[in-house]
Amino acid sequence: MTARDAHPGASPFDTGLPMRGMRGAAQVALAMPGAIYLLVILVVVLSFASPYFLMSANLVNIALQAAVVTILALGMTLVILTEGIDLSVGPVLGLCGVVMALLTVSGTPILLALVAAILVAMVFGALNGVLIAVIQLPPFIVTLGTFGMASSLAMALTGGNSVTGLPAAVRWFNEGVFLGLPIPIWTTIALFAVTAVILYRTKFGRYVFAIGGNRKALRLAGVRLEVYHVGVYVFAATLAAFASFIMTARTNAAHPTIGIGFEFDAIAAVILGGTSFVGGRGSLLGTVGGALAVATLRNGLNLLSVPTEWQVAAVGVVIILAVAFDSLRGLNA
Repeated sequence: MTARDAHPGASPFDTGLPMRGMRGAAQVALAMPGAIYLLVILVVVLSFASPYFLMSANLVNIALQAAVVTILALGMTLVILTEGIDLSVGPVLGLCGVVMALLTVSGTPILLALVAAILVAMVFGALNGVLIAVIQLPPFIVTLGTFGMASSLAMALTGGNSVTGLPAAVRWFNEGVFLGLPIPIWTTIALFAVTAVILYRTKFGRYVFAIGGNRKALRLAGVRLEVYHVGVYVFAATLAAFASFIMTARTNAAHPTIGIGFEFDAIAAVILGGTSFVGGRGSLLGTVGGALAVATLRNGLNLLSVPTEWQVAAVGVVIILAVAFDSLRGLNA
């Protein structure tokens, strides 16, 4: 019998509150996602490995780097909770940035340009959702296809070149400050709050967990789960649009391929955060921890002058180790 199964007074070796306290602490430790352990380890190791890591400017830089990954990962969490995956969020991010930049450069009011970019993202999200939820095609194949579609469309719109000459209003999404915090951090906090309310306080959120955990029961209850399933992909794509505004402002240009690779970091953050591909199990706080861990890892590798191509490999190794660690904890729980 494990600590999880035992009654506090069931064991003859239970001598009182200290033992129960230890058992409770162990259960809390087991419940924490691997991302938290990884984040602590990275902070300790990088603090010794680089004298620049703990500088305030670098810590702010990590938070800003984590903003885009976190926003994408919030939507990816909902997708993975439904036993799906969305490989297209990176290229959709790039396409939305291109659409917004082209419109603003041509003189379109920035608000209309932002709305247009969001609508483009929603179209791709709806396409993913319909093909996956209604036609029941495999999520990997569908989103791999829309990955190529979004990438190609962004390249066609720009001729493969960056869109420059953006108005100052666009740079506000990265350089703006409110109450002492950069706008990207406020944006991340706001989108986290919205996602948390949707996932934990609405019928839509309950159905998201049920689609991944007990889809048959939803069908038997007469729920039109396809509608909610499509909504998950639309929501994830919409968050990609918001992430594109921050990324475009950060580089002060829109490049058609700038988002490619972010889907990998978003998936890594969700997995590190403890969200399972099977069974509708996971949490948004774990995802945030995973995004911070990925951003910290990449920042540390940059400080140590590790080439970009090896950084991707390092993130992959960390994902495998984190999943293995969580699996071992699950077996011992």
